Amino acid sequence: MPYKRTSELPKGVKDHLPAHAQEIWREVFNKAWHEYANPSKRDNPNDSQDEVAAKVAWSVVEKSYKKVGDKWVKRG
Repeated sequence: MPYKRTSELPKGVKDHLPAHAQEIWREVFNKAWHEYANPSKRDNPNDSQDEVAAKVAWSVVEKSYKKVGDKWVKRG
């Protein structure tokens, strides 16, 4: 389901990503959630809409952030 606020994000996102990365994750998740509503648009139609949107969101976050030890830090 789409998220209106970062405070609503899943625990694994909210508790580990910096604020800016959470904003990226939320925006991308929401767009992907709508884009992949139709199972025929998914690589694996058996994956849920939420699973696909989360995978897309993480892939975009990982372009700007990397995990160093237990923390996510901005690439650059």
